[in-house]
Amino acid sequence: MHSLPQLQSLINDYLALHLDAESDQPTLTAAMRYSLLAGGKRLRPALTLAVSEMLGQELTPAVVKAACAVELLHTYSLIHDDLPAMDNDDLRRGKPTNHKQFGAGMATLAGDGLLTLAFTWLSENDLPTATRLALVQALAKAAGPAGMVAGQAKDIEGEGKHLDLAALRDLHAEKTGALLCYAVEAGGLIAGASEGTLATLRDFGRQYGLAFQIEDDLLDVTASEATVGKEVNRDAAAHKNTYPGLLGIEGARAALKAALTQAKAAQAALPNGAALDAFLAYFTHFN
Repeated sequence: MHSLPQLQSLINDYLALHLDAESDQPTLTAAMRYSLLAGGKRLRPALTLAVSEMLGQELTPAVVKAACAVELLHTYSLIHDDLPAMDNDDLRRGKPTNHKQFGAGMATLAGDGLLTLAFTWLSENDLPTATRLALVQALAKAAGPAGMVAGQAKDIEGEGKHLDLAALRDLHAEKTGALLCYAVEAGGLIAGASEGTLATLRDFGRQYGLAFQIEDDLLDVTASEATVGKEVNRDAAAHKNTYPGLLGIEGARAALKAALTQAKAAQAALPNGAALDAFLAYFTHFN
């Protein structure tokens, strides 16, 4: 089994080596590279690779290519989320955001390019046809108007309003959780897992996504800009609904621990589930 740092290195190498061949427009390529190669933990593609390997799948070039597709799509979402018409952020991963570097128009196109390229990488590889179709369908649902995009829309409409806990969970299950849940499920799809195992993977992914969002909300009000690589206290200033805003810091910490407890229960039901320990160790600030 590969360690998390080994998976991250594998992903970074693949992205750096293969992105340039996908566009013949130099400025667009530069804008796509700027955000895609700016760093990050690569948790989503690493989850896909770790789950695949956990279930007995060899990490072939086709598997790595398919796994990296979710990072392309995730990066598109960050570029668009930072735009002036959305959160209007100036920093991402300690660097000026894409639109600050290339302008809003080119940043929008860079995001569009990464979004569509994600589905090219899923559909054009040597995995079985049925697997490729299942991955395309699952990612489209997770990222589209029944998933991440819906969550973004609810986030916009919720600004200045007071959402209850059920509505907040629904928002973030789509905005953040859907893509993380896909990343976990994709590993099972690639490995040809049974429906029972896929259901357990989805349960783990949902709880992992919830924990991830709660920790992100907590970091926004407790961490420094240097720690998280972006401006902090932005959520409150933008009147966004967050777990600390609704539950208080201690209540949000308790919610995070509850989500992690449920994630660990799902992990325990998976074959070779200990392979996911490194991903649960991500939650070190408040766990």
